[in-house]
Amino acid sequence: MILSPFQTLVIVGTVVLGTMTTRFLPFIIFSGKKETHPYIDYLGKVLPYAAISMLVVYCLRNIDCTSFRSILPQFIGIVSVVMLHLWKNNVLLSIGIGTAIYMFLIQMIFV
Repeated sequence: MILSPFQTLVIVGTVVLGTMTTRFLPFIIFSGKKETHPYIDYLGKVLPYAAISMLVVYCLRNIDCTSFRSILPQFIGIVSVVMLHLWKNNVLLSIGIGTAIYMFLIQMIFV
């Protein structure tokens, strides 16, 4: 299917408008002039931990517990992420180096 330049412009404009609306609407609704609702404060404190927990469960859902060669690299990766985060308290560093360690292990050591 070939689109005309006008159709392409309409599609790009719609995507830009939708993206900008979802990005700017919270700042417009929750401007700094009003007191933040306690429920919003609660969600701001709880949701990051819930999201990370869901990601950990999603990543570890297919572990084959019967194979030592499957569990060991994942366990080393998890321990490295936790130890780096406790040591440096930097999320990006912990996840980046932990991922690099895990990828090295599964591609070079536990082939």
